[in-house]
Amino acid sequence: MSEEHLATGVSDNPYVREVEEIAAGEGSEVLPISAKIEEDVAELDGPEKLAFLEELGIPESGLDRLVKKSYKLLGLISYLTAGEPEVRAWTITKGMKAPQAAGKIHTDFEKGFIRAEVVSYDDLMACGSMTAAKEKGLVRSEGKEYVVADGDVILFRFNV
Repeated sequence: MSEEHLATGVSDNPYVREVEEIAAGEGSEVLPISAKIEEDVAELDGPEKLAFLEELGIPESGLDRLVKKSYKLLGLISYLTAGEPEVRAWTITKGMKAPQAAGKIHTDFEKGFIRAEVVSYDDLMACGSMTAAKEKGLVRSEGKEYVVADGDVILFRFNV
């Protein structure tokens, strides 16, 4: 789409509405994107990028929206692990249980699964640390039947 059409309101565009109707009938999604805006966004960093998008009245870049819609269509979610060397996101199928999610890291994690210590990303960020989240009772101990939620931060306990 042109910058103007994207900025003035996608829902007012009869062509977008027509494509949305076709997509809905096929169980697909529609993602209006302005190539020019994406080009401009790609050249900016951090606060400049956010200010530019805010000025246009767009909450996030087309690339960010594309990734989210793709995950949704494919039935994928992400969970996080955090330790001294790194913080890492792991992509899994929505509905996956904790032992199978642990197996995405290493098969030994799945075989020797004991439990998962889980906190939501938002709760962890609000507390500032895993220790503070534990003190507030926000870290849960989950077993083999726990279905991993999008945005969980997990510490797996296992024995090989």
